[in-house]
Amino acid sequence: MKLGILGAADIAYRRFLPALTKCHDVTYAGVASRKPEKGMKFQERYGGQVYDSYEALIADNSIDAIYVPLPPAMHFEWGKKVLEAGKHLLMEKPFTTSLCDTKQLLKLAEEKNLAVYENYMFLYHSQLSKIKALIADGSLGKIRLYRMSFGFPMRDQGDFRYSKELGGGALMDCGGYPVRLALELLGDTAKVVYSKLIQPEEFEVDLYGNVVMENDVGEVAQISFGMDNAYQCQLEVWGSKTTLIAARIFTAGDDVKPVLILRTSSDESKMYLEEDDQFLHSIQQFVNKAGSAIKRNDSLLIQSMTVQEIVERNRR
Repeated sequence: MKLGILGAADIAYRRFLPALTKCHDVTYAGVASRKPEKGMKFQERYGGQVYDSYEALIADNSIDAIYVPLPPAMHFEWGKKVLEAGKHLLMEKPFTTSLCDTKQLLKLAEEKNLAVYENYMFLYHSQLSKIKALIADGSLGKIRLYRMSFGFPMRDQGDFRYSKELGGGALMDCGGYPVRLALELLGDTAKVVYSKLIQPEEFEVDLYGNVVMENDVGEVAQISFGMDNAYQCQLEVWGSKTTLIAARIFTAGDDVKPVLILRTSSDESKMYLEEDDQFLHSIQQFVNKAGSAIKRNDSLLIQSMTVQEIVERNRR
């Protein structure tokens, strides 16, 4: 597979390309940048061609797939152009900013037999596999509650996350992570039962929020997120026998050895896990999907539907 990058975003430079260089099934074609100096920075470190427009990258017939790390409000427009050009689409989260747009892109991908993919990398870290195994084998007892939180301190006011026009907002950014994790742990019957998005008067997007989800067997997930918060990146699984805490559930880079805290009424222990490259595994998942005859998008659609339900419940 030959892959190009649509937009010289920081996440593409710092996280995506270092992982891509380890993926032997993919050849890096280059980056499209509207600012030549940004494109040259990519080329100096990673090689590849610098395309002077997004259209030029999409028009390159030698490219099989395109990674889109643009601000969320641009995902639908450029994702559609990528698919119309017959190329597989690897989209940074959120896939789009509305359920209607997501459905349109999924329909187009199905018609053209192309892979589309939402890049929630943490799903493929071995840390999560270990946590799910501890839940499944009864090590924690019966699950009483899941808590997921992801938030960070205020960033520069020019950051796209605080812009309504660019598709910002806490739910669309950091909120998507714990929502996706809740769906993974609660399963197919997970539903939103409460949501609250807070938009202070001086901001044009939601700055933080809370959500409660529940599945058919009564398991509950409490979700919190925010873009003006003390940093948290945590999963807590409260069992009848043991509480598990993972303090780097979403952002364990390839140089991080995750630690799981296991706490009982009388004891606390730590489980030290190995480093893993969740970005690389996510790229490999995309490559496998592109090469598969069946390209299902159930989880992507459910994620978009859940985010929509969170927005609608907040309005009630």
